[in-house]
Amino acid sequence: MDEKNWLADRFEANRPHLQAVAYRMLGSRSEADDAVQEAWLRLARADAGDVSNFGGWLTTVVARICLDMLRARKSRREEPMDAGVPETVASGDNAEQDAILADSVGLALLVVLRTLAPAERVAFVLHDMFDLPFEEIAPIVGRSPAAARQLASRARRRVQGKTRIEDAELDRQRTIVDAFLAAAREGDFERLMTVLDPNAVFRADQFAVHMGSLPEVRGAAAVAETFKGRAQAARPALVDGALAVAVAFSGQVRIVLGLTFSDGRIAEIRAIADPERIGRFDVDVLND
Repeated sequence: MDEKNWLADRFEANRPHLQAVAYRMLGSRSEADDAVQEAWLRLARADAGDVSNFGGWLTTVVARICLDMLRARKSRREEPMDAGVPETVASGDNAEQDAILADSVGLALLVVLRTLAPAERVAFVLHDMFDLPFEEIAPIVGRSPAAARQLASRARRRVQGKTRIEDAELDRQRTIVDAFLAAAREGDFERLMTVLDPNAVFRADQFAVHMGSLPEVRGAAAVAETFKGRAQAARPALVDGALAVAVAFSGQVRIVLGLTFSDGRIAEIRAIADPERIGRFDVDVLND
């Protein structure tokens, strides 16, 4: 076996672990895949013959790539899927893998992790989730071991405090979405009105418009009429940890409805049907 094939075999053996590390740091399967692929490219260019701890070396490389991606994301102040729902949604072919990844982390935890500063997130994930010592984490985040310990400790306090809040909030939102979808399927206009904000707005991208949606509808009554008797293929979903709705046909997500909540009601619904954009999403469709 030549060196290139040997490296490829070793890399593939470590791929599940590297994807798990990257997913926890980035909260996006597609970005995690990009980070792991970049690690392979760096491995192919490096002289890895003298590496004694191959798995540890690759973990360090992936962590540094993820840190760079998190810092770039923050510097661009990215707010995908408009202002309210972070960008996500996997293709149907990867739905099972996405569900396994999301379940292994905890959906509320993924939401909370996104509130951490990049270095805090990396230190917390590497230490608390993968048991890396701070001596190894320190050079990755560019801090001393003591400073890396402080980063993880600060992140841990924030996670412990916010996860409980996020769990409760997701539960409340799930109740609202379940009621909305049930009323829509049954064509119950009055029940739809109870879960919609009086000033509710529905907006659709150009692809959803081409599929028959109006570009914009304003007011609870008009939005209720738009969804009355529909949503048969719609299911509640978590889009990068934020509650949304996914519409799938033949196992493929075709439309994502991003949601904004206000005072216990749905204030805005954003229909996204752009297949290229949806292809970059990570979605976990929830059971009814």
